[in-house]
Amino acid sequence: MEERPDLTPDTGGGAAEALRQFDPKSFFKSWLLPLIAEIAVLLFLFNYVINITYVPSGSMIPTIAEHSVLISLPLRGDTGDLERGEIYSFYSEELDKTLIKRLIGLPGETVRIEGNGNVYINGERLSEPYVVNQEYGYTGEFVVPEGHYFFLGDNRSGSNDARHWDDPYIPAEEVVSRAVFTVFPFGNFGVLE
Repeated sequence: MEERPDLTPDTGGGAAEALRQFDPKSFFKSWLLPLIAEIAVLLFLFNYVINITYVPSGSMIPTIAEHSVLISLPLRGDTGDLERGEIYSFYSEELDKTLIKRLIGLPGETVRIEGNGNVYINGERLSEPYVVNQEYGYTGEFVVPEGHYFFLGDNRSGSNDARHWDDPYIPAEEVVSRAVFTVFPFGNFGVLE
């Protein structure tokens, strides 16, 4: 005859025994301390090493889709090496918000936009393969003051950028970070160009 296992509930105080064996020092060392360390590392990374940037508009289409999430590298006041063609986030005092656009004009340069959408820097045409939705009919000339930058969106026909602001120049100290990587949407996952 086959012996059946005992199915009677354990009333020997297994839960009570576990509570009696709880050691606060061990809990702190094995669980709480590592959790606090991980949170501290993440806070350090997201405040000093990388920024997460949300892009609510389509002003940078096709390079950056509407509602994208990007990884950006904070500049921490080091704006002397900003490069034309790179994508930066910056604070616009006029609009009272942080924007993300492509750097077009550097300090001291003259930026001319012709009616056919072509952009010229100091009289030389700028190659802009990233612009797909060109805006025609707009003309303007801008002389970028020292210590300031001139930004445009890649989606020229749908971007509220320097062409339309009362003050089209962004002070160097207001440039926050350089966008480098798209995290979301996953279809655009990868390095920004």
